[in-house]
Amino acid sequence: MRNRTLCFALCAVLLAFSPSANAQQKVYRIGVVFPGGPMSETVDGLRKGMKELGFEEGKQFTLTIRDTRGDVKATADAAKAFEQEKVNLIYAIATTVITAAKEATQNVPIVFSIGSDPVALGLVNDFAKPGGRLTGVHYLVKDLTAKRLEILKEMLPKISRVVAFFDPTTRVAADGAALAREEAKRLGLKFIERHVRSTEELRKGLQGLKAGEADAFFYIADAMIVGQAQWIIDTAKAKKLPTMFQDQSLVAKGGLASYGQNYQEIGRLSAKLVYRVLNGTPPRDIRVETFDDVELAINLKTAKELGLTIPPNLLARANKVIK
Repeated sequence: MRNRTLCFALCAVLLAFSPSANAQQKVYRIGVVFPGGPMSETVDGLRKGMKELGFEEGKQFTLTIRDTRGDVKATADAAKAFEQEKVNLIYAIATTVITAAKEATQNVPIVFSIGSDPVALGLVNDFAKPGGRLTGVHYLVKDLTAKRLEILKEMLPKISRVVAFFDPTTRVAADGAALAREEAKRLGLKFIERHVRSTEELRKGLQGLKAGEADAFFYIADAMIVGQAQWIIDTAKAKKLPTMFQDQSLVAKGGLASYGQNYQEIGRLSAKLVYRVLNGTPPRDIRVETFDDVELAINLKTAKELGLTIPPNLLARANKVIK
């Protein structure tokens, strides 16, 4: 009798650790949609944040990632497919992506990271009580436009003309351009606007930029543009054109400078909201978090390649200097 009891106990232990028992553990499915470029850093941050919360990728959750390269239709298609596949949650990055994902779906919860005001855009009712199926992390992009241009002028005091490419039909980009236009006037700069509505138009426009037509490339917040960031960096360097971006990861990839947030940290903060939604808290009850840490990054290697000297006082203020 004693041996039989011992045998049953042993079988129970083996059963608990068998593949069939482990298969009962819930694995959450997260669909990720983003416009490409440095936004991939946000996804890396999400992974890191989930791991810190005790959620291991492949065991507690899986990520199905769609890089839409700034294509709004591809974004809507991806979001629709995610809902049909019954993912537990969609993680959407950048304003145009979030808007398209919301419009293309009906029921799936969405956690976002956004550089513009989600209340003003009608994505949520309120920061404290979003009130729908969306919540997320808000960080500054458009609001830093004027300061970013001011720093570019301080860095390169001899410049007189800056060029910016953006889609004027995108509200965030249009608002950012208006701020840049106003600040350029204050700084005595000519703000050259190039309106593009596709990556093809962007590539044609930047490649067609003539020598001496502009003294620097200035980034205006636009998901389509940021999705082509590495190509912009490479093309601008070939034209000996300094670049000013919003994310420091682009400086590590050859951009001259950036002033804005660290996308990895935004992803880490997003993980906390994703974790809460997966554990049963409705997005409508989860406060939209604000991430307001700002960093200045400068690439001295790129400056040397372009024949530029960065003022020492600006280097002293930089959070990250790449040599």
